[in-house]
Amino acid sequence: MDREFYVSVELYVSAKAASALRKPPAKKSTDKRDAASGSGEASQRKVKEKASWLGLSKTSTGTGQWRPARCKLVEEEEGCLLNIYVDDTILYRSIYMYLLNHTDIRTVHRSLFERRNCLGVFSVAGQMRGAAPTTEPLYIQFEDEETANTWLALLRSYAMPEVYGRWLSPEDGGLYRMWRQVDLTCLQGRNLGVTRPLSDEPPTAEQEAKAEADAIDMDVYCEIYINGILCGRTTVKKGIGSPDWHERFVLPDLPPFETLEIVVWREKRLTRPSIIGTVVIVLVNFRRGDAVEGWFPVLNGGHASSTQAGEMRLKIRVDEEIILPYHVYSRMLKTLHSRNHLDWMQDLETRLKMKNVNQNIMSIAIAKNVLLENIMELADREVDGTQTSHNTLFRGNTVFTKTVELYMSWYGMAFLEASVGPSIRRLCAEKVAIEVDPVRIGRGGRAVEKNVDLLVTWCQEFWDRIYDARRQCPPELRRLFEHIRRLVETRYRVRDDHNRELPWQSVSAFCFLRFIVPAILHPHLFGLLPGLPDVAVQRSLTLIAKVVQSLANLNPTVQKEEFMRGVKDFLTNSLQAMIDYIFVVSTPEPGTGVKGPLTPLSSDKHERLRIMNALRHRSAIAPVLHREAIPLLPHLLDIPRHLAVVTSVVVRYSRTQNFQSTKGATPEDKYFADFCTRCLEVEEQALFRVSKLAAKPRRQHSEPVIKMPAPPLPSSPVPPSPSSSWKLPTRERKISASAASPTRRRTRKSSRPSTAPSSDEPVSDGFSRRSFGSSVAEPRSPNGQNHPPLPSPLPTPTTPSGADGYEARPRSKRPTLAHHPRSTSTDSALVRKPAAEPLQSPTSDSSVDASDEAGKRRKNIFRSILTRR
Repeated sequence: MDREFYVSVELYVSAKAASALRKPPAKKSTDKRDAASGSGEASQRKVKEKASWLGLSKTSTGTGQWRPARCKLVEEEEGCLLNIYVDDTILYRSIYMYLLNHTDIRTVHRSLFERRNCLGVFSVAGQMRGAAPTTEPLYIQFEDEETANTWLALLRSYAMPEVYGRWLSPEDGGLYRMWRQVDLTCLQGRNLGVTRPLSDEPPTAEQEAKAEADAIDMDVYCEIYINGILCGRTTVKKGIGSPDWHERFVLPDLPPFETLEIVVWREKRLTRPSIIGTVVIVLVNFRRGDAVEGWFPVLNGGHASSTQAGEMRLKIRVDEEIILPYHVYSRMLKTLHSRNHLDWMQDLETRLKMKNVNQNIMSIAIAKNVLLENIMELADREVDGTQTSHNTLFRGNTVFTKTVELYMSWYGMAFLEASVGPSIRRLCAEKVAIEVDPVRIGRGGRAVEKNVDLLVTWCQEFWDRIYDARRQCPPELRRLFEHIRRLVETRYRVRDDHNRELPWQSVSAFCFLRFIVPAILHPHLFGLLPGLPDVAVQRSLTLIAKVVQSLANLNPTVQKEEFMRGVKDFLTNSLQAMIDYIFVVSTPEPGTGVKGPLTPLSSDKHERLRIMNALRHRSAIAPVLHREAIPLLPHLLDIPRHLAVVTSVVVRYSRTQNFQSTKGATPEDKYFADFCTRCLEVEEQALFRVSKLAAKPRRQHSEPVIKMPAPPLPSSPVPPSPSSSWKLPTRERKISASAASPTRRRTRKSSRPSTAPSSDEPVSDGFSRRSFGSSVAEPRSPNGQNHPPLPSPLPTPTTPSGADGYEARPRSKRPTLAHHPRSTSTDSALVRKPAAEPLQSPTSDSSVDASDEAGKRRKNIFRSILTRR
């Protein structure tokens, strides 16, 4: 049965693609005219607009534009084609979705276009065709987040997940799959543009003084590349060699790791930007699962340069996880569900000092639809009704309050954007500077009164928009706020003359103190601004946040600062509206009190239901690992992935903290010991599966293979993927000989990522492995205080073979950045080394107390897997 799905989108069309669409078959005279007009328009834009957001690449000669388009996904004879049309009739591009990998279809970081709900589809020649002869990534923006998530799941259902060992575990569709993420925060730079010799020693005081003297005032920004693909961009900052960004980039669902490159640019007003230098980090060598913060050298002239042009302070966390089939986690999941999920968060934080798994445990609770019940249960415990807790109710940082913060961020971001987003951006765009402190102003009298009036004006604008958005509060938050309000009313026996305002204040303690007010103070942390606001604007936001918080506290008297008394009339006049606001957001609308998913459907409900039915049908016939790799709607949950992250973190932290099992001491101790045991059992199973794959040669042609739908391939050969680990000596895009061979096109085997083990035996279908013997300079972090060194790389191995059906592709072209050979690290999730004697099945002996067996495991080729020491 053929299926067709449609959606209206915004399509990013680069200047190169747009000119190809407009170009007729033969046009000599038109070329000159277009070139002349194009250069004139470009010169005008350089004067009128900032180069920062003109297009995808700031170094491009032209600018891109967003155009209305329509996507049509066609499923025919077990194949799938995505057609994108512009102007209703012009076919812009057709993409063979069944030739793509899951990592070729991923969300686009907002910093690239300053747009939300964008997806990127990365394909190369042979996997696509179109009117514009370009292999640029396809960027499309959807109407809302729900539509974007739905189409992401739909497109991935036709693509190939990164699954290993299909022929060794046909009942599961493979042994395991992989997931990767980079969490990067660009904090600040120093001495940018000032060159000095590259040295392992930190700069001396004299060198730092000279660098500060040589620093020049300039505008700088950074571009983030992973495996040569542009993934994010910082805002433009002005400073004398030392800009502050504090901008975070979470980049999930990445292909096999190669390099992370932060290219530092200097922006010039009337000319093209110029490169200051590049921070180059080899990801396969980087420590997994832990945040590394320090100063990294900005290499001047490439990674082989002997000079640097300043330093960048970065905070980097690299995650790479082995994901097993869902049924492997069944015992662990049963233990996890045996008590309140928030209790697990508290235990992991207090016993193992873990603070980075709360989001994953929340996702598991959301999938089981028990998160709200768990939060309400903790609220019942926290509200004890005593007079001692009256003034400190919900003011501390407990597991309950921190979980509610995550809960509000999960469900309330659209509500937050509607409440304060436009006002914050207008304040920053107009660069409004408010200061009411006479000491800071340096003047008194009329100057202070004028600033107080300006403060009241902006507070009124903020409050009006917040109040108007009260009915957009999502039902998930309303149910939570209602429970808190009624709980406080009951426990504190609220009367007209005593504790009358406490129920309202309990709601505002979350809605304002922990959500709206922090968003006003730090809008860049909530996605309301691309970067840090200016210092003067930040002061304005701080003053507005103080006033709004005083209003939320139902406190019209400003007690701390004398100069803030000018806003008393505003607070008094707005009190009744604030009480009405709190009542609305803590009262569920009729029809939303039933248990179940509460997020409303998008406008095109019928089309979304068709897609959901199609996903259910495809999931029913797909192998286990392929089915589980399709994210669950509406929140794109991947439960095995969340369980894998929790497992690896618990195992690593329990060893780091030297946790000792104390079964039977208390019920809580028994629960926690059982949970750690279940995590260790999952690790044993992961070790067994990886050793099973490493000990076996690649499947011969006579061995069985899973019968997957084999759609007809296009006449052109299937090229390698631009986003995986295929190693080419240059950055030029080309098709390898092995990729073009008929045998390769039939089997769709390619290079296995460095995170996957393989045997050293030659592949039966003639696939030859290549290695590059030369080594390159590794990224350096100067030693000393605040200068953590990076792990030392191990010798570069030969390029390992690829995941089953997971296409490997050359990286996209980008000048000035050289290619890195691959090397492994003891911190990699999986390290490719010669296969050793396979481990015994964990079912034979799952005891976690056998220290000799653990020692043997650490000495074999899999010592780095999941132990992450």
